[in-house]
Amino acid sequence: MRKQVFPRIISAFYLSVACVFSVSAQVKYEPEQVATEDYARAESFLPAATNPLIFRASVRPQWINAHTFWYKNNIPEGTEYVLVDASKKTRKTASDPQKLSKELDAKPHPFKNAATSPDGNWRAFTRAHNLWIRHMGSGEEKQLTTDGVEDFGYATNNAGWTRSKNPVLLWSPDSKKIATFQHDGRGVGEMYLATTNVGHPKLQAWKYPLPEDSVIFRIQRVVIHIDEPRVVRLQMTPDAHRSTITDHIAIRGGQFADVEWSKDASSLAFVSVSRDHKHVIFRVADPETGEVREVMDEKVETFFESGYNLVNWHYLPESNEVLWFSQRDNWGHLYLYNLATGDFKQQITRGDWNVLQVLHIDEVARALFFMGAGKEAGDPYFQYLYRVNLDGSGLKVLTPDSANHRISLSPDGQYLIDTYSTPADPPVTELRDREGNQLLTLETADISNLLEAGWVAPVPVILKARDGKTDLYGLMHKPSNFDPEKKYPIINYIYPGPQSGSVRGRSFSASRGDNQALAELGFIVVAIDAMGTPMRSKSFHEAYYGNMGDNGLPDQITAMEQLAERHPWIDLDRVGIYGHSGGGFASTNAILRYPDFFKVAVSGAGNHDNRNYEDDWGEKWQGLLVTNEDGTTSYDNQANQLLAKNLKGKLLLAHGTMDGNVPMYNTLLVVNELIAANKDFDMILFPNRSHGFGNEPYMMRRRWDYFVEHLLGAEPPEAFEFKINTSGR
Repeated sequence: MRKQVFPRIISAFYLSVACVFSVSAQVKYEPEQVATEDYARAESFLPAATNPLIFRASVRPQWINAHTFWYKNNIPEGTEYVLVDASKKTRKTASDPQKLSKELDAKPHPFKNAATSPDGNWRAFTRAHNLWIRHMGSGEEKQLTTDGVEDFGYATNNAGWTRSKNPVLLWSPDSKKIATFQHDGRGVGEMYLATTNVGHPKLQAWKYPLPEDSVIFRIQRVVIHIDEPRVVRLQMTPDAHRSTITDHIAIRGGQFADVEWSKDASSLAFVSVSRDHKHVIFRVADPETGEVREVMDEKVETFFESGYNLVNWHYLPESNEVLWFSQRDNWGHLYLYNLATGDFKQQITRGDWNVLQVLHIDEVARALFFMGAGKEAGDPYFQYLYRVNLDGSGLKVLTPDSANHRISLSPDGQYLIDTYSTPADPPVTELRDREGNQLLTLETADISNLLEAGWVAPVPVILKARDGKTDLYGLMHKPSNFDPEKKYPIINYIYPGPQSGSVRGRSFSASRGDNQALAELGFIVVAIDAMGTPMRSKSFHEAYYGNMGDNGLPDQITAMEQLAERHPWIDLDRVGIYGHSGGGFASTNAILRYPDFFKVAVSGAGNHDNRNYEDDWGEKWQGLLVTNEDGTTSYDNQANQLLAKNLKGKLLLAHGTMDGNVPMYNTLLVVNELIAANKDFDMILFPNRSHGFGNEPYMMRRRWDYFVEHLLGAEPPEAFEFKINTSGR
């Protein structure tokens, strides 16, 4: 394994950490006031300020053919265009960048909210609950379906928590057929939001199923032949709107999840998932007749997943096989099945580590390429690219540098672009062949300006979980003017998952939201991936299945206690916590469930009771709702409002009034019970805002003020105004 890119940075951090053990006593950091200059320094650590100081850090290839691509490069002088020929191992900057920009930059098509066919000739879109296509050249439009009606339309993009005008479908490789569904929302309950304005508010109402509902979205699967046109309805009962990752809409890209065509478009494979995510069935359909054949199934006790937010099964009809992903041995691995009989053939990968994403399958060479984590020494969250034969032999890591790797493959899978980094080490981007051999270094990120501006990297930490055995991994942020003789309050940034964690990836990031900025105000800020989050073992991930009120908080508490034992400059009598969405749920839960440990919490857009959040989320992680004879339910253990009477510290709640993801009623449930319990609290409602208001200047300033005033015990500057875009965009 090669050395990391900037070992001097890491070495300096561990040296500074080691030095603090010589300090015999610390004085509490308790300034009477935090000045405007301190806020301005903190502002300089936000993404909008730090990102412009980083150059040559991102390579997004645009492939011209199988071996040639170009990309835009951010350099101190502006933007350069780079042309790479992988077969010749050459990298050239454009002599006339303006001309190259005009020739190569992709131009957005004016026709939005549509899905383009593989041959580029057609765009599929919805109109009046039916599916249409438009020819890209002539502009000719053709209506493909005619019986779509309100609440029973074709390719409808509505999962309750998210909705869009983009159709949900999958074109066949020959561009002659479309796999989609008729989205049955008949009888499903509605969600209501109203705008804030002078005069009559505008009502938003849409179908939004909840865990308590007997009727949720169903999808009636169809194949549409565009030439006739003709609709073939698959011969099966409707499926719940579920997939092996979340609901029927893929998290990345908004595409139809768990559906694959054969290369010749003669058959369609898909997976049906039960409402509770515990039973999955792999099926194959005939697009001409609608006949459906069940090939295989798998049942689990908690929740089935086919990968880390990605679908990892693949349909291989040419070899009469199914590539299947399962966590049946407590780790995510690949298996091979016989397509005709559904019989198990062999396990391809094995061991105490995880396959994360299959990137490419070479059916001729009988090999596949995938991202994996946990196999190499070091941080188990670092992702690497591997190659393995379908018979399980020849497993090889193709990107050996000890770092987190992001991979882009050439269209034919012969070349790969590897960008690797760590939270402390900036990116290096290399061109490799399919065997992992380095062909060319494309870019080495330049962070010299960032370092000159005073940037300090977060410190990686390894701690023990609640069981005293399991390792937890996280990052610790210290002020750039850190003084080991002072004793600092500690703030926990939390996102409990279960679909992701608090650390937010292991690649290089100069700011990590406002964690470092917040540290600049006089705090130690930590982000720790607790039990219940993904990318570790199955048992690690399902640690609090059926008890989402756990939120990984026992791990967060013991981790901070361990940090305080190691570092006397951490003041465990002054502990704060904050988060947004799931983190809003967890931060409120923390101060209510552990009121003697957490003193201050700032909670944004929290799903405080998942009975009031979309059906798929709660039913996957909490299970189906069960009401007991005494009136209690299986969801009571996660309902924050039931803990309102416990509040002792300072709590700031915030929500957008037009949040269509997590409706504001989730927060108002908590507010109602806090009032009933005669508790003092603070609240901000953001009129007409949706889910993502957390980085608005006002919210960020109030969050900083709240911790400065109530955790640090200082007076914040009056009405500080940010001079940069706090969202980082």
